[in-house]
Amino acid sequence: MRAGHRGLQTALFVLALAAPLSAQTAPTDAMDDAVEQARPPARAPTEPPISFRGFGLVSVQNFAAQTTFEGIFGSSVGLFYGGGAQVVSREGLFGEFSISRFSKTGERAFRFNNQTFRLGIPLTATITPIEASGGYRFRLRRQRNFIPYVAAGVSSYGYHEESVGADSDENLDVRHVGYLVLGGLEYRVDRLIGVAGDVQYTHVGGILGDAGLSQQADEHDLGGVAFRFRVMVGR
Repeated sequence: MRAGHRGLQTALFVLALAAPLSAQTAPTDAMDDAVEQARPPARAPTEPPISFRGFGLVSVQNFAAQTTFEGIFGSSVGLFYGGGAQVVSREGLFGEFSISRFSKTGERAFRFNNQTFRLGIPLTATITPIEASGGYRFRLRRQRNFIPYVAAGVSSYGYHEESVGADSDENLDVRHVGYLVLGGLEYRVDRLIGVAGDVQYTHVGGILGDAGLSQQADEHDLGGVAFRFRVMVGR
């Protein structure tokens, strides 16, 4: 009997100690939960105020001086390669600078009775546009990876023409300023990579139309409509 009585006393003593410990643990857990709920939620990462990006450029241009280019090169479409840099603000404004190059060899030609005749004399033309523009990028709420944009700016076209056997005064090396407008769509592949396609119209006077086939065809604009594709690196 005494052994059972002592065992009952021991059990009651252990229960008496356990009750205060559990009573102390419950408020502590409640306080931890309250502190966690009161803590402000972590902010999602935001875009930097200014982003700098570089890009590679491929442009297919349909020249405005179609008769001149078709007569000399057999096609009025030219392929340009180049690159540039762009600065973008978080508010959507952007500015960019690019340089590209086109070079092709054809033949000297002349026009008579609305027909073009090649002379069999090789002629190489190199065009080097330097372009600067600024515009606005539109944010779509439901399609945040797709960013339409529009821009306008100035272009400086360098034109070098050289023909085999020609005198130095017959070759041409000039540069004139024109203007451009464009619109397109950019797709953000991820945070640092984007691809963009756009249509650009450029007008550059003062280079063609003073002599040769362009004068005979009464064509004075070296610009045209270009379809541009770019790969962009940076936010």
